[in-house]
Amino acid sequence: MTPVLRNIAAVVAGLLVGSLVNMGIVAAGPMLVPPPAGVDVTDPASLAAGIHLFEARHFAAPFLAHALGTLAGAFVAWWVAGSHRAAFAWAIGVVFLAGGVAAATMIPAPAWFIAADLLLAYLPMAWLAIRLGRRLASAG
Repeated sequence: MTPVLRNIAAVVAGLLVGSLVNMGIVAAGPMLVPPPAGVDVTDPASLAAGIHLFEARHFAAPFLAHALGTLAGAFVAWWVAGSHRAAFAWAIGVVFLAGGVAAATMIPAPAWFIAADLLLAYLPMAWLAIRLGRRLASAG
């Protein structure tokens, strides 16, 4: 496969894997830490009305979904890319960050969570994916 096709595949695979990891953790979150009584997390109006009832533990799954989804997607992009591997991992991190910024404007959440999420869950995870990829490539 040519480097250009591998790079296209890297972006597609990174976005797909990262999104699947993110969605899986988000879906499992309410089963692990149930939302406060009376709050339906699938209904934006219910979520907005009941967000004041949420504790820090309720934000663990969304943070992990964003961080681990970005990590997995950036790692896959790094691994699949035919050239400029770090650039493709960073690109996945930036795309997921853009999604995080969009979500922060649409989904109610405390300022501390939005700040932690945007500062720690996206670009640092892309950086970590690059480090992990380099380490594994040099070991193998």
